[in-house]
Amino acid sequence: MEIFGIWIASLLTLCIYSFLYRDNPFYRFAEHLFVGISVGYSIVITIHQGFIPLAWNPLSEAMVALGTQIRGEATPETSEALSGLFKIFPIGIGLLFFARLSPRQAWLIRYPIAILIGFNSGIAIPNVLRAAIFEQTHGTLTPFAQMHAGSMSLDDIIGAVFIGIGLICTLIYFFFSVEHQGPVGWLSKIGIAFLMVGFGAAFGNTVMGRVALLIHRTGFLINDWLGTIF
Repeated sequence: MEIFGIWIASLLTLCIYSFLYRDNPFYRFAEHLFVGISVGYSIVITIHQGFIPLAWNPLSEAMVALGTQIRGEATPETSEALSGLFKIFPIGIGLLFFARLSPRQAWLIRYPIAILIGFNSGIAIPNVLRAAIFEQTHGTLTPFAQMHAGSMSLDDIIGAVFIGIGLICTLIYFFFSVEHQGPVGWLSKIGIAFLMVGFGAAFGNTVMGRVALLIHRTGFLINDWLGTIF
């Protein structure tokens, strides 16, 4: 079975890389298979890690506790289990997504979408502000505080000053309230150079990631797949 799995993985890898020649049925088969397996895996994970522990089990325990309460056999655990009845409200809101299947009731899907977007925005906005602004500002200013305290080497001082210059020049490039002429124009051009270096580093990192993936798959084909033949 291990050899069989290696052969399946190798053939699918070759099907994917066949797109380098041109679009063909082998590539489309592997692409559709990948999408289908990904969706199926996501559905199974959602059911086992979302629906069952967060909806089905609490509701089942709450219904059992409700029956115990009606029979007059309540225990301290019964009140705690009854709190699972509140799961009905988020479950009902989630079921409104299926209103999209009905042309006449499709407008109901606006409510769960609005709640989902508002909830995710409320979580994402503070995290983005903290990661993209506050932490970046703290990381830029911390070396200067260490420089003032005299706890930095010469290389670290040069790097901190270089980063500070790049930050100021880059911000000046995006400051459009003043015409970019004279000193402002020169500083904005320096900011463009820093931006190009940053974009180039990001692009190079992306290319190296893809090359590393290619090397890994090539090594798999040569060592594992051809190793089972020869």
